[in-house]
Amino acid sequence: DFYAVSKASKKLVREAKANAWNAFINPIKEEQSVVSSLLIQLAESSSNKAAITTIANDLKDNAEPLRKDLFNAARKSLRLVRAESSEAKTLIGNWLHKEKQVNANRFSSHLYSDSAFSSLKVKEVLPEYQDAKEVDARVILRDNFDAIFAKMPEALIFGEDSGNIGDVNQGLEGLQEKYGELRVSDVGIREATILGQGIGLAMRGLRPIAEIQYLDYLLYAIQIMSDDLATLHYRTKGGQKAPLIIRTRGHRLEGIWHSGSPMGMIVNSLRGVNVLVPRDMTQAAGFYNTMLASDDPALIIECLNGYRLKEKMPVNLGEFKTPVGIPETTKEGSDITLVTYGSTWRLVMEAAKELESVGVSAEVIDVQSLIPFDVNHHIVDSISKTNRVLFIDEDVPGGATAYMMQKVLEEQKAYFHLDGEPRTLSAKAHRPAYGTDGDYFSKPSADDIFEVVYAMMNESSPSKYPSIY
Repeated sequence: DFYAVSKASKKLVREAKANAWNAFINPIKEEQSVVSSLLIQLAESSSNKAAITTIANDLKDNAEPLRKDLFNAARKSLRLVRAESSEAKTLIGNWLHKEKQVNANRFSSHLYSDSAFSSLKVKEVLPEYQDAKEVDARVILRDNFDAIFAKMPEALIFGEDSGNIGDVNQGLEGLQEKYGELRVSDVGIREATILGQGIGLAMRGLRPIAEIQYLDYLLYAIQIMSDDLATLHYRTKGGQKAPLIIRTRGHRLEGIWHSGSPMGMIVNSLRGVNVLVPRDMTQAAGFYNTMLASDDPALIIECLNGYRLKEKMPVNLGEFKTPVGIPETTKEGSDITLVTYGSTWRLVMEAAKELESVGVSAEVIDVQSLIPFDVNHHIVDSISKTNRVLFIDEDVPGGATAYMMQKVLEEQKAYFHLDGEPRTLSAKAHRPAYGTDGDYFSKPSADDIFEVVYAMMNESSPSKYPSIY
């Protein structure tokens, strides 16, 4: 009867609850016993016996310990014996080292894919050229998407104006007519829904490319990207994947709404998603090919002012791949390392060419991807040669230039190779002002880059590089 079923169900739930709790707490209690024993040994050989014994007893008496309690007791005790030497101290140090690795796997693993299809494992394939003619850069993107859709029936793209008109910069020109409205489609002005739709499609085995029309509009979708997409692989410990590609365009243009480059916000919100910043459309096309061979999600940001620039047409469309996490040195130099990405790269190259005329040999590095960032520490190798570095972009001060500086100076330990102050050059703290003059006075120009580099050289050798002003 109902009473019997209800009673049996409650008993089953209580038993399941008890079993789950025991499965959680018993391994911690075993670790508790080990640490308590080690602390008692440490106390016996220490001049701080009373204090360490108190810590050990408090830990031992804890009926429901957490791993935090074990670590806290061990680390606090080691601080008390920092000037002492003993076998127990060594054993506790070894235990902490081992368990830190165990807990790193328990709490901090699987932020990115480590499968055979990880984006870091996709090999570079260079673009190939045969009597290559120069075309508008957007044509390379269009024809590369055409090659992708032809060979991958599971690939599709959707976004604001992506379908009927072939996107606002004609990178999808004619593809809806060729592949149909289900695979190349328009959507409403609803960025959060675009992301949700893309995540769902990706989790179900399709290979969606969700287009956000402009980088500024990504702000409407950043919560979905950060909370849902960036955390999916991590919070399921690799159990679920959503290899969604988000396509957008941004950086430098003329106007307050379509010229943003909020890269600091993006890299600090989207750990767990590859953030790729190609300098031209050939690099961008290579990133699409790379990520479609991967099971990582990615944000690919095309240069908004680069679609009508001329680039050579590769013959291996759909096949060449731009590697993630690998910067490219686009100009060799010996006096200073200039680190940049995206639309700013062209200005840096322009400034570097003029700097040569005044005796400054600048090495230019395009980082290409912000996440992952320089996995082989290529940039520190450059700085070990030049002993100076300037990080340049068009984000606000303290944005992505600060992110790059931390990666290079702290993680790569480039600080030890510097002969002068490391510098950043970024846009102003406000949205870019309107028009050509607004762009010039809001974001770094080739003039700004030249003068900052020259001032750095003047600081080290005033006689060789006399002050401009």
